[in-house]
Amino acid sequence: MSSVEGLMSAGAVRLFLDRTRSRLPGFELTGGNAGPVGRICLKLEGIPLAIELAAARMGALAVEQVAQRLEDSLKLLTGGVRTLEPRHQTLRATLDWSHDLLSEPERRLFRRLSVFAGGWTLEAAEEVCPGEGIERAEVMDLLSRLVDKSLVLAEASPGTEAELRYRILEPIRQYGEERLQESREAERVRERHARYYLALAEEADTEVAELSYLRQAQSAASLERMESEHPNRRATLSWSLDKDAEPGGQRAQLGLRLAVALYWFWQTHDYLTEGRRWLEMAASRSSSNPATTRLRARALNGAAWIALHQGDYGASKDLMEEVLALYRKVGDKEGIAAGLTELGKVAVLGQRDDIPLPAVLGELAELKPGLENRKTLASLLILEGLVALSRGDLECSAKLHEESLELSREAHDTQAMIVCLGNLGTIALVRADYEGAVLPLRESLRLGWETDYKVTIQFSFNGLACVAAGLEQPVRAARLWGAVEAMQEAYGVHVTAIARTILNHEARLAAARSQLEEEAWSRAWAQGKAMPLERAIEYVLSEEEEDDSPAPVAVPEQQPPADGPTERLTRREREVALLVARGLPNRQIAQELSISERTVENHVHKILKKLGFSSRAGIAAWVAQQW
Repeated sequence: MSSVEGLMSAGAVRLFLDRTRSRLPGFELTGGNAGPVGRICLKLEGIPLAIELAAARMGALAVEQVAQRLEDSLKLLTGGVRTLEPRHQTLRATLDWSHDLLSEPERRLFRRLSVFAGGWTLEAAEEVCPGEGIERAEVMDLLSRLVDKSLVLAEASPGTEAELRYRILEPIRQYGEERLQESREAERVRERHARYYLALAEEADTEVAELSYLRQAQSAASLERMESEHPNRRATLSWSLDKDAEPGGQRAQLGLRLAVALYWFWQTHDYLTEGRRWLEMAASRSSSNPATTRLRARALNGAAWIALHQGDYGASKDLMEEVLALYRKVGDKEGIAAGLTELGKVAVLGQRDDIPLPAVLGELAELKPGLENRKTLASLLILEGLVALSRGDLECSAKLHEESLELSREAHDTQAMIVCLGNLGTIALVRADYEGAVLPLRESLRLGWETDYKVTIQFSFNGLACVAAGLEQPVRAARLWGAVEAMQEAYGVHVTAIARTILNHEARLAAARSQLEEEAWSRAWAQGKAMPLERAIEYVLSEEEEDDSPAPVAVPEQQPPADGPTERLTRREREVALLVARGLPNRQIAQELSISERTVENHVHKILKKLGFSSRAGIAAWVAQQW
């Protein structure tokens, strides 16, 4: 291994030299240092992460010292841990060695940073990590030192170029988590982590946030940052609602508050099943004292509304009745009105005969004069408009929805605005005013796309498919209905029962289908179903002429972009890839992400195709290099 020429042909050696030169630009492989360099790479078995950590010590230590200290660490581990595989022993020894070379403040910060899942900002580290040996003012310098030593990575933060985001590769994070558990500060650090992310979530809570902050929180850049922080929120919920946490205790209360604050995010994004699970769990683990009653009601209300959009009308009814009972228990008239309104919507949208709608509307009529919350009033107007629509009174329904739209705009309630616009488009469709339906449906779609509100995106797709069918554009209609089906399978959202009834869905679909040969219809449907969501929205908002040629779809997988494979995986595919790399089978991945096992299979298939691998082992190896 002492031949310079022979060593330069080894990929591990080239990686070591490349990483070393980032710290010592003049470092060259010579006859004098070839031996130690070769021993380092050989002992580390070519593991990229281990080599990265070893090279991070070049500059502080001579190459011979690095080689010698590594050999000592490897001997200690190999002699003491027989249960680990050889490669895991090597990596563990490298991590032990790197950790032992840290100063005590650096060790404290390193283990505390392991509480973060998926990365963090400097502000987050400064809030969570100080205390007992680390001052807030020291965090930035200590964090920079950990970056220099390759224990922490720094990269641009999603949504803004002015802020760095930090993360730890998963094997290193797990090692740091072990160190945190060994310390006496694990619970304290986890609580500070939980309270930090709770504060962020409550600032953006649509029920309590100031309007100026809410507009900022719902901007595209802010939503992208919220996506980045979702792993941290999951970690907080898992800790606070853990089975070991005392039911109704401080941790459970914290989890309830966080779940309630995140409802709007889960509802508008690809987290319906997961969000519903957290909301129901948070409500069940909280105490029944008056202080938490309203929070429990809001949690169950969120779960009920998600169940409604999943087509689970029976569960939605049961949950909403429980919400109403909680508000009645504390005599909250605004809450009772909100609960009755939502229960009425379940009755209308789900076409439920087991909900006494006349009694619900009668009690709401008594409460309405005393209501002050504009959101509640706007929501009540929507219910009244839906009732009028279901009875065929289109003029009254349109008037009520227009009143609600005006109130919603005053309250900056984007979700209510989206619903009003979609329903106004539906009313125009029932009138066969196809041109009049296009404008509100497209505006609803644009707002839904800006806020990533999957429910309304699918609703708009369906409405505009009906418009295309009415205008005798069968290819366009088939493509849009294909996109509707794709969203149902991917996100678990369903067009409501009343929408299908009022729009006479089956008849419209049959009429459009009869205008094409079966092969052409199936091809157009498949084209729409295969479109990535962004491309489908572009198609919906475009004026593309209808034809029977293939719809433009994504760039072929065999042509990777210059940015590399990570840019081609969707957020959900990246999450699945990480869990595949952890060795989880599809069933466990489905449970972890709250999606179906079939959906996991589809994601794994797409990941393999995009990355050009034939097995899950290839995904695991790729993840090890990327993360």
